[in-house]
Amino acid sequence: MSTTTPTLIVIAGPTASGKTAAAIQLAQHFNTAVVSADSRQFFREMSIGTAKPTDEELAAAPHYLINSHSITESFSVGDFERECLVLLEELFQKHQVVILAGGSGLYIKAICEGFDELPTADPAIRERLNAELAENGLPALQERLKLVDPVYYNEVDINNPQRVIRAIEVYESSGQPFSSYRTAKTNKRTFNIVKLGLNMPRETLYNRINQRVDMMVADGLVEEVKALLPHRQLNALNTVGYSEIFGYFDGNTDLPTAIALIKQNTRRFAKRQMTWFRKDEGIVWVDALSDDLLDEMLKVIGEHPEFQKK
Repeated sequence: MSTTTPTLIVIAGPTASGKTAAAIQLAQHFNTAVVSADSRQFFREMSIGTAKPTDEELAAAPHYLINSHSITESFSVGDFERECLVLLEELFQKHQVVILAGGSGLYIKAICEGFDELPTADPAIRERLNAELAENGLPALQERLKLVDPVYYNEVDINNPQRVIRAIEVYESSGQPFSSYRTAKTNKRTFNIVKLGLNMPRETLYNRINQRVDMMVADGLVEEVKALLPHRQLNALNTVGYSEIFGYFDGNTDLPTAIALIKQNTRRFAKRQMTWFRKDEGIVWVDALSDDLLDEMLKVIGEHPEFQKK
């Protein structure tokens, strides 16, 4: 391996912005691998609803941390940080450049900066919050999170009950908002980092999201969720695209309404992703719709001071 410090190129952006295709283009250019930073694509049992790369895309470049875990396994952002750093160390023995692609801002932050140690919560607090969820529904907990931690409320997927509960229990255990634990000094990494963000007009992005959801349904999303009904209590399945179809199977909505809710909640999630990424001053934004996207990305990378470091 060269003595030059290796470089991690991050491809970030909201859902449906074209991160997979962009990452593959870069991986083929640099003859390297893509590591996923998508908090749902790790799970083998969730494919259609997580918009995993197709078999053809997976064959176009080596991919890691996709289909790597089961929904029955606990896999936190801290677990991801530890596993991914070990993986990157191995990959950098073979490649001078590695691509990290995904829309999960917290997971990308964990790799680039490190993830603060969160306080251990009293199990009784989580048990009580889960009981409140069952009795009063998610909106009441969402409102409480908005009150005690408005910063995280505006960034997190508030339709994921376990994310909401985790943030509230951190606050109740420590007296400090969850967002305050993400401000520690950045951990020094052994690799340089170049972060690119894929940008497009909001209306275009929302249309792409709607079209993607329709494609998911055509590809068998309802059947995928039905097969997961026995596991619906698992944290991994408390997420957009699955919760709404569970509601359909419960008889709470008809199927067209459930599909419309998926579109609506995915658009809201994309907005929160952009809120998160826009706060990262280290991200250089490129036009996701450019006819010469690869050239644009390579230009940014080549001129980036982190890529030029020796």
